[in-house]
Amino acid sequence: MIRFEHVSKQYSGTTRPALNGINLEVLRGEFVFLVGASGSGKSSCLRLILKEEKPTKGNIHVLGQDLGSISSRKVPYFRRNLGVVFQDFRLLPNKNVFQNVAFTLQVIGKSRGFIQEAVPDVLKMVGLDGKAQRLPHELSGGEQQRVAIARAVVNKPQILLADEPTGNLDPATSAGIMAVLERINAGGTTVLMATHEAAIVDQMKRRVIELVGGQIVRDERHGGYGVTAAVPIQREQLTVPAQGVPVPVGAPAPAAPFASEP
Repeated sequence: MIRFEHVSKQYSGTTRPALNGINLEVLRGEFVFLVGASGSGKSSCLRLILKEEKPTKGNIHVLGQDLGSISSRKVPYFRRNLGVVFQDFRLLPNKNVFQNVAFTLQVIGKSRGFIQEAVPDVLKMVGLDGKAQRLPHELSGGEQQRVAIARAVVNKPQILLADEPTGNLDPATSAGIMAVLERINAGGTTVLMATHEAAIVDQMKRRVIELVGGQIVRDERHGGYGVTAAVPIQREQLTVPAQGVPVPVGAPAPAAPFASEP
């Protein structure tokens, strides 16, 4: 499903690699946490999978495709198999819930009939049944994140990438979001989630891959957050353009597509 082979990534202007010769494999249907301090390489892994960045060294295979062989023209088609959820929601403020979720399907040319059927189904799945006409500012933070998740999975991607999806939420709301992600995973979608939330990782007991200084120091089935991840390491400031990120034009976005760290 996802395979890194001796992958390194060093950004221009940095003194150390964001990733340093890592090998990992994520199987179909897994739920995997990426943990580590700020600057450990979690977000770089997600960027590489999404093909927002190219590795400095090594090879990456996603869904049976060598990412190095995918031309720029074909990247948007490749990304249709991936859903992406961010910490900051990135909803269109002047569009209601239904329209925000439908946007993904409109971009790839789905019919009006398909959209009218698919969007209510996914809103029900994420717990937003009856809120299709609400605008983002009328929703709580947890509800806005549910809209973002619905938008990410309405096209039934094979892989869901989640970068700190509970980072702006309180513990009770975070638990609700994780229940939604578990439901999506139970339906067969592979989930790869970068997080600093120790309580969530400890409670769920899923596979945990821990990064320190761009290297994998732990790959544990049914693992917890661990202590290494809590140790801060020096952060390399990056500004990576969000080219090709599958979110609506006009949605608020930070400078970098996956957090502000490698």
